[in-house]
Amino acid sequence: MILICYDASPTAKRAIPVAHALLGHKPATVLHVWQPPNEFLQPDWFGGFTAPAGPPIAQLERLALDRAERITHEGVELARSAGFSSEPRTEPSAGSVWRTIIEVARDPDAEAIVLGALGLSTVQSVLLGSVSNAVVHHSHLPVLVVPRADATHNVRGAA
Repeated sequence: MILICYDASPTAKRAIPVAHALLGHKPATVLHVWQPPNEFLQPDWFGGFTAPAGPPIAQLERLALDRAERITHEGVELARSAGFSSEPRTEPSAGSVWRTIIEVARDPDAEAIVLGALGLSTVQSVLLGSVSNAVVHHSHLPVLVVPRADATHNVRGAA
């Protein structure tokens, strides 16, 4: 099974047909990792979470999960259109997206991980962190990282 990480970005969309061209004879699981809203809220004195005025945290979490599931199913449809036999998997973040990907990849049927690179500059990648970089460095499986379609191939020509 190929684990295709999908976040609806242009590089994630591009990674699916590239992966099929290289690994299409394998079934795929399309994974979307989402971050529950409580990760962005401060704990209150009583062990709950405080939120700015607005919907209750349970409603925010339901909206976030609904969005995550729509993204996952969009990825599954793209994978099926590309020719993969694919299934959806939506997981909440376990602290960081890359760690969740690595945990899901521990599935005994997983053979490779596919993801799109956001194409951050070296400085941005160091400052912001890079999911693809972390997955490559921590995975026990082969990792296919697909660059942006407009990625520069000739560094000398870049200004």
